[in-house]
Amino acid sequence: MPKDTSIKSVLIIGSGPIVIGQACEFDYAGSQAARSLKEEGITVSLINSNPATIMTDPVTAEHVYLMPLTPESIEHILKERKIDAVLPTMGGQTALNLCIECDKIGIWQKYGVRLIGVDIEAIEITENRDKFRQLMDQIGVGQAPSRIVKSFLQGKEFAQEIGFPLVIRPSYTLGGTGAAFVHKKEDFDTLLTRGLHASPIHEVLIDKAVLGWKEYELELLRDKNDNVVIICSIENFDPMGVHTGDSITVAPAMTLSDRTYQRMRDHAIHMMRSIGNFAGGCNVQFAVSPDEREDIIAIEINPRVSRSSALASKATGYPIAKIASKLAIGYSLDELENQITKSTSALFEPTLDYVIVKIPRWNFNKFPGADRQLGLQMKSVGEVMGIGRSFQEALQKACQSLEINRNGLGADGKEERNQDTILHSLEHPSWNRLFHVYDAFKLGIPMKTIYEKTKIDFWFLNQIEEMIALEKEIEKFTIANISKDLLFEAKQKGYGDRQVAHLLKCLESEVFSKRQEMGIQRVYKLVDTCAAEFEAKTPYYYSTFELENESIVSDKKKIIVLGSGPNRIGQGIEFDYSCVHGVLAAKEAGYETIMINCNPETVSTDFSTADKLYFEPVFWEHIYDIILHEKPEGVIVQLGGQTALKLAEKLDKYGIKIIGTSYKALDLAEDRGSFSTLLAENNVPYPKFGVIETAEEANALAKELGFPLLVRPSYVLGGQGMKIVINEEELEHHVVNLFKDIPGNKILLDHYLDGAIEAEADAICDGEDVYIIGIMQHIEPAGIHSGDSYAVLPPYNLGDLIIHQIEDITKKIAVALRTVGLLNIQFAIKDDKVYVIEANPRASRTVPFIAKAYKEPYVNYATKVMLGDKKVKDFNFNPHKKGYAIKVPVFSFDKFPNVNKELGPEMKSTGEAIYFIDDLTDPFFRKVYSERNLYLSR
Repeated sequence: MPKDTSIKSVLIIGSGPIVIGQACEFDYAGSQAARSLKEEGITVSLINSNPATIMTDPVTAEHVYLMPLTPESIEHILKERKIDAVLPTMGGQTALNLCIECDKIGIWQKYGVRLIGVDIEAIEITENRDKFRQLMDQIGVGQAPSRIVKSFLQGKEFAQEIGFPLVIRPSYTLGGTGAAFVHKKEDFDTLLTRGLHASPIHEVLIDKAVLGWKEYELELLRDKNDNVVIICSIENFDPMGVHTGDSITVAPAMTLSDRTYQRMRDHAIHMMRSIGNFAGGCNVQFAVSPDEREDIIAIEINPRVSRSSALASKATGYPIAKIASKLAIGYSLDELENQITKSTSALFEPTLDYVIVKIPRWNFNKFPGADRQLGLQMKSVGEVMGIGRSFQEALQKACQSLEINRNGLGADGKEERNQDTILHSLEHPSWNRLFHVYDAFKLGIPMKTIYEKTKIDFWFLNQIEEMIALEKEIEKFTIANISKDLLFEAKQKGYGDRQVAHLLKCLESEVFSKRQEMGIQRVYKLVDTCAAEFEAKTPYYYSTFELENESIVSDKKKIIVLGSGPNRIGQGIEFDYSCVHGVLAAKEAGYETIMINCNPETVSTDFSTADKLYFEPVFWEHIYDIILHEKPEGVIVQLGGQTALKLAEKLDKYGIKIIGTSYKALDLAEDRGSFSTLLAENNVPYPKFGVIETAEEANALAKELGFPLLVRPSYVLGGQGMKIVINEEELEHHVVNLFKDIPGNKILLDHYLDGAIEAEADAICDGEDVYIIGIMQHIEPAGIHSGDSYAVLPPYNLGDLIIHQIEDITKKIAVALRTVGLLNIQFAIKDDKVYVIEANPRASRTVPFIAKAYKEPYVNYATKVMLGDKKVKDFNFNPHKKGYAIKVPVFSFDKFPNVNKELGPEMKSTGEAIYFIDDLTDPFFRKVYSERNLYLSR
């Protein structure tokens, strides 16, 4: 049946700032949903407090509210606008919780607002562990023995009844917050108390642990006619016991028998139909016993777009959030077209003739002392996805995407060789267990032992063992005598040229030349949702090694934008925002746009963003092959953070044009020693500094500079390795660790300006003219990383003398660096003198914040400057609005309860929010200023 014409305006609730457990996948979902509803002529209003998102852009919704996600904000919107319906399923757990809160206090009823995409009953059933358990019993879906408890005493009684190991799962939380496995009676009291406190309703589900069972997810869509489609089956490489957000996952499911898969489908459909009468999406998680019986038990169901929905959308090419939003306004699945084929309906279930592997990305190095063992509480900060014709190829490509100084899975000389370390890792999973499974096979540890320690299915273990056997075969040859068949097999299994070179003891360039000589070249395949049964219309590609190439090169002038890879602390969603705007601006300038990225959570990897999407590792070999295939005018690197910038040197070396600021200028700014020399030549003040390459040099330089000192490595992200030291012992210890962790890096020692005020400026430069888009003053003193500081735009108490110094220095540095595009400079201010801390001639994490505060698409402007399409003087910049915007950093310390929470030069925040005030008497500003204007931990 057609859409509900009574719905003329919809409010979408976003997910707020990025935290562990709820990341940029909801920006992707919200952006898709808003565009989908606008296509239907519906007026879209949107609330979110995260400025670093595409969904909060004016191009996404007619009315964007950058406000805290509270009932007060919702009521403010409903008083201001006539809203017919609210869609809360695109904003994760935050949006659902807010929806329930608004329902309980009668806001939806008061303003006559309908709930679409889900209903309150479904949310209550799925979030209330007791109601969910009762419903599963009623419909005959198996569960582990369990009970809801609301007190410490009830929990103790049930634990004695079922015995250990058991699981504690708090109600109404996200990312597994407060959840834990309890193996020993001695740990139970502490973990039960933690779980009860984590639940907003002081309630937990305690169930018998099914450790070692296999875990699966299904993504479903349902329309108002009760049609249900299964979009994707996802299998966890790691067995039950590791949060699905921290588990390596594979699609389609690899080790499930068809009989059990059909039973699982039936269970999922029955569960979705039973939790409520709504049209929208669901994610269902199951555990399956690792034996011939393959018993199935339900773990949970989420009646919303989930983290896995973004993965399933990118894996299949089926835009779940887009279709779910259309179902929510009354369409049926058979009325909507398949977005890839344009010839089949959305009722057509995707079929994959390739494999995808998702690997999470962790940032444990930011939290020294954190418990690195993975469990029920999610700890990863991002993820990557590899697509290949086989599991092995997809696995290698995912490993190449991680940016953890590995060339893939193995074959790089970085294997762990200590048997005890490997065995411990296999039994106690952490970020590197996959690599240690490989190391175990290479060391000769029997498969039976590896299985007993990990409970990873034998099929997956056999796949990795096969890779070891292939490597041993390759090592018998040299680059001169390796056969074409053997090299072709290695490439088909995903091995990078660097890995093959390591095995053959030659150079990466020699392997590249050899395969060119042999005619072993990458081809590109379409992600088509239908295993090539129907022709695909959408240019969404992955690479493999076969004969037929499906990527047809046009004769248009082209630009490649390099993406920012996996989210991590120091490089998050704000760089994806910049990449998307870069693509949109290049399109407006008449270029065919090509996006290369490997992050399934992002808007940049939505196949409708760029003219062509290559879902590939942002890894030199893959980038270079695409460049050779597409022959672009040039490559934009300054929008994708350090991921893209690190490739600038090779691009320059191979004669590939870098669009915008040159490699030489980028390198000069990254090399902190050379940059300080440039400042001296231009009479720009900077803290006394020196560059050292040994610990002995550090001690000698410290005597000259004086303590305290700021120790800073070059070419790092998010302040990695930066530390303030106050004596020789601290200095020597930290410098030795840095040289061990980042070999070959130059280390800069700055005299630390104790008690200085910190500020920063962002600007656009065309090589001659400079426009400063914003100057921000930090509330915290210098010494705390800018990403962890509250920042106020414009400055709240810097006088004209200081502002003029900042403006003059910014313009002077922009021109001296020959900047073409964006530039961010950080300053320390002491005794009315402005010192430069660092400059970054690239997109910074503050650009989206300023763009949202001043309602200007600054990245679009900067991209057109980079392309030579516009000069700075061609833009009519809006006058800056009155009032202030505050950038509020958000942390995920709750995931690491025992770590040092004190802030310093190394960034620890996972996201940010924006807060607007009219003047400095605002209670929020006064509270923050009084708390944060001292060196405190948060």
